[in-house]
Amino acid sequence: MSHVVTLKSQLQDPAGVAAACHRLGLAGPVHKTVKLFSAEATGLAVQLPDWQYPVVIDTTSGQVRYDNYGGRWGEQGRLDAFLQAYAVEVVKAQSRRKGHTVTEQSLENGSIKLTVQVNGGAA
Repeated sequence: MSHVVTLKSQLQDPAGVAAACHRLGLAGPVHKTVKLFSAEATGLAVQLPDWQYPVVIDTTSGQVRYDNYGGRWGEQGRLDAFLQAYAVEVVKAQSRRKGHTVTEQSLENGSIKLTVQVNGGAA
């Protein structure tokens, strides 16, 4: 029986994956084929803390594959933090490429508020 989960996300920016790893103090992603419990996955492999198997991101399709066996082989919160870091880093990079200024604020509930300054106003 397979435990492999395919997450329908759109993680298509390799630089965003690397930036999320850096933000969280993780080793950088490595493109390779890895064996999950009962399957293989190819893409950018990211090893989350205390996870038995890496998370594998196919930046062509945007899919994320992992096997944490319902939390027994890796805490879901670690993946959630990675996905949040990816989203923050991609928004910041895209905004800055367009010449916008971005400020970041961590909220008490764990959320991150980004404010993008566009042409003299906030977006």
